[in-house]
Order: sequence, then structure tokens, then C-alpha cells
Amino acid sequence: MPDNLCPTERFTDYSSFTEHLANCKKMQEYPKPLAKLITELQKLPTIGQKTAQRLAFFMLKLPDTETAQIAKAISEVKQLLSYCNVCGMITDTNPCYICTSPRRNPQILCVVEESDDLWAIERTNGYKGLYHVLGGVLSPLDGVGPEQLRIKLLFERLQSSRHAPGIKEVILATNWTTEGQATALYLTQHLERFEMTVTRIAYGIPVGGDLEYIDEVTLAKALEGRRKV
Repeated sequence: MPDNLCPTERFTDYSSFTEHLANCKKMQEYPKPLAKLITELQKLPTIGQKTAQRLAFFMLKLPDTETAQIAKAISEVKQLLSYCNVCGMITDTNPCYICTSPRRNPQILCVVEESDDLWAIERTNGYKGLYHVLGGVLSPLDGVGPEQLRIKLLFERLQSSRHAPGIKEVILATNWTTEGQATALYLTQHLERFEMTVTRIAYGIPVGGDLEYIDEVTLAKALEGRRKV
């Protein structure tokens, strides 16, 4: 069977191997264009064999105009979007609308991992400063070091009076994962040479959370981060 219809995988047990063989057999029964679509859909995150099959059959039932619109939207995302030269967010204008907005506070810079983290903060309507998107986190096991991220550009931006006029505070808003914390620690150490305040986003109990169902680590961090009221 062609490789694009039955990808080679590693299997940890016999049951997963037999399931893979069964899926390959099913793929052989489909027309080649349909089998290819199912295979391509499985490249999307969280999309497995069965979900890909459902999506493929759903697309077959759509009018030609709608499938053409889907294909066009996917194509335009790759063709029309780029990364902002200043902050690194995904944008269709360069520089992006945030970097060029006179309503943003240029004294505060929030450092995030990816553009979706930036948009999550924007949806709160509580932050009016600028951003810097790293493009990921430090992960030596995956071969991701400072050179693979926009860390050098961050330092250059802080030194540039044109792109960072009067920045007083840098907020480290990386996720509270092992890699995210390691990235925040690395940045903290290297930001010491700049004369500005470096802060880290708070963490702890979510709004509406019940203490009975909060894990021990989160509860401990919430106690450590308590503040005077």
C-alpha cells in the first residue's frame, strides 16, 4: 500500500499494531482521493482515524461552493498571513494593529509563547500594553534553544528606542509548564541587565474554583502568591 495511505508508525504493543493493520485495510477499501483526504486530515491536532473519516464524509456532502470556500480559506491563511516584524504575532498587516495603535501603553511589554496566548489575554480586555511573541518555549530535548525562539529579538527590541520607547515593565506570561517556567527563568536571568521591572503572571485557584477539587501543587502556589487585601 502507498506510504501516503498507510503511514509507518511505531507501536508499543500488539493491540495497537493490529488496530493499525485494520485501519490500513479499511483505507484500501476507500477510493484513493477519499483515502488521501482522510490521511491528510489526520495531520491535524486531536484528529484520529475515525474523526478524520467523519470529517471526510461530511465534506463529501457539502455543496461544491462550500468546499471551495474551505479550500480557499486554508490557502489564504498560508498566503496572506505573516509574523509581525516587531512583536511576532500572526497578522495580515505589518507591523500589526497592536504595535501601531496609539492607544496601547508603550511602557508595558507582555512576553507570551504563541499568538493564541496573546489573543487569550486580549479577550480579557484588561491589558492595554504591548506584546512580544517568542514563538515557543525552551525545550532542549526537542532541540529548541534560545536561537530557535525570538529571544534575541526581544533583547534587541528592549534596547531599541524606536521599538521600545520607555518600557518600564516586562511581564513574563509563559505557561506554567516545565518548559514555560524554564523559559521564564532564563529570561529573568538575562533581563537583569535592563533597568526595568520584570514580573511573572500570577497562578493559583481559578475564579469559581472549589478548594476541594484543586490539586496540591496549584493550591500550594496559590498560598505562596497570596497578597494583602
